[in-house]
Amino acid sequence: MNLNQIFTNQRTGNNPHTKASRTDFQRDFDRIIFSSAFRRLQNKTQVFPLPGSVFVHNRLTHSLEVSSVGRSLGSIIGEFIFETYKNDLTEESKNFYLHNLGNVIAAACLCHDVGNPAFGHSGEDAIASYFERNEKELKLKFNEKEWADLVSFEGNANAIRVLAQRQQGKDEGGIQLTFSTLASIAKYPCEAVAKKKGIIHRKKFGFFQNEKDIFLEIAKATNLILESEEPCIFKRHPFVWLVEAADDICYNIIDMEDAHRLGIVSTSDCENLFFELIRSENNDTERVKNKLASISNENEKISYLRAKAINALINKSLEIYKHNFETILHGNLDNGLLDMYKSENQALKDIEAFSIEKIYNHKAVVEIENAGYNVMYELLDHFIPSILKPEEERKSYDKKALKLLPRQFVYEDGSDYQKVLGVVDFVSGMTDNFATDLYRKIKGIDIGMTV
Repeated sequence: MNLNQIFTNQRTGNNPHTKASRTDFQRDFDRIIFSSAFRRLQNKTQVFPLPGSVFVHNRLTHSLEVSSVGRSLGSIIGEFIFETYKNDLTEESKNFYLHNLGNVIAAACLCHDVGNPAFGHSGEDAIASYFERNEKELKLKFNEKEWADLVSFEGNANAIRVLAQRQQGKDEGGIQLTFSTLASIAKYPCEAVAKKKGIIHRKKFGFFQNEKDIFLEIAKATNLILESEEPCIFKRHPFVWLVEAADDICYNIIDMEDAHRLGIVSTSDCENLFFELIRSENNDTERVKNKLASISNENEKISYLRAKAINALINKSLEIYKHNFETILHGNLDNGLLDMYKSENQALKDIEAFSIEKIYNHKAVVEIENAGYNVMYELLDHFIPSILKPEEERKSYDKKALKLLPRQFVYEDGSDYQKVLGVVDFVSGMTDNFATDLYRKIKGIDIGMTV
């Protein structure tokens, strides 16, 4: 890949470039901050149930922290690219890598989760399994690729749709981000029929058929490496690895800190796990021990160690990225930066194993996943059969159900696939509380007038 041709300020919606005091990539960050899709993340589960008596991370606070880490990674790698390849860079490219790569990565990190439904990954599973469990009634209404989208519903692909598609009655191009930012969140730049376990860029899929043309524009403008036209598969954009690393760094460490605050993980276990990770990358552990000895508050101790652990993982990610940069540019790296580090670092392996056993399988987490699965499934079942009926065949209960759909999600003149995607847009965009409240109302559990 040519470093001068993998970024662009071109946006979805084909709006002409306008001069402003902010760069185009800073404007991306601001547009995401002010978008309703980003605001809704404040009431979407990260891992632990919301709300609670102890404030833990939701999708919004997680995204803000990932963005902070991503800005650091992008800024440092921008300087590295400038210094290493400055003889090959145009003046525009020098300016971009020195001053704007950090903004692109920060913006991409900020919106990397906007396509995720309520209730964590169980929300994704509920949407996919709704179609799997109703295959006999539904499959013949869609072509092979459309059906693959639905039975493999994926938050990463949905993020491209949320950010770039034109909803009914709204402006073209979604929130009109630059193609550079959108390319940076495409962890799986292939269509659903091409997904394949064991291949990092095909583990899941990155765009729905409805947004395929938009994604092809993104790929062309940022010069993604084409692996296959049919099925459509691209190699990852070089910036994706930094966004993924920022996300991996945060959830590996922050979930542990949240579990400690909730009393799920003891102070000694958390302290030992974090300290071992820091020790594996920092010879100056005496200073860390002395600092810990001066802090009596347990939460503050863990916060200090969390900061040191994140810093250690940032430094290691930068080292691995730089070492593998040429491989990344050619689209040939086959493992994530943190996964590469995990393979050689026992402390990080221990944190992952401990998290799986003690956190992700904790009763409270499993309960919210089960509840969320049922809520999301039932909401889809309330709307999809009705939206797929021809208007003249709809009964009174179908019409009543569809009156609950906001108009921007209703594509009456579209195909069955587009109609169903509209319902999925509505349900997947819900917050935990909104989804639960609507479920209780349509099931008759809560009856009463609300405005």
